[in-house]
Amino acid sequence: MVNLRDWAVRFSDASDQDQTIAAMARYFTCTYLLDMGTAKVIVRMVDGKVHEMNIDPAPMDPYDFALRAKPDIWREFAKPVPAPMYHGIWAASFRRDLKLEGNILVLMQNLRNFTVQFELLRKVGVPV
Repeated sequence: MVNLRDWAVRFSDASDQDQTIAAMARYFTCTYLLDMGTAKVIVRMVDGKVHEMNIDPAPMDPYDFALRAKPDIWREFAKPVPAPMYHGIWAASFRRDLKLEGNILVLMQNLRNFTVQFELLRKVGVPV
């Protein structure tokens, strides 16, 4: 199993160094939860940069929206070429393997940047 702290550093670095995010994410500001079952991480974005990675969130720690799925679903997302219906958040949510919760408006306002950031999982993997 991957060390959560090491993974958070790799994910944060990959996001902050991504040229696509840098080019269009000036207003990419939101906080979201990745609930991977055995690992939960709250990512706080400010103007396109990872401001904080909370790798041990308390139950009442705030976030705008959450993505929740079982570990095997996250591992499928992180494959270089995921199986059909695991190539993105919408496909998996339609299958009901992934739950989107919270303020979906904030997700939609940041969707392009979030999608690019989410796809970084194919480079850095997942901690489950």
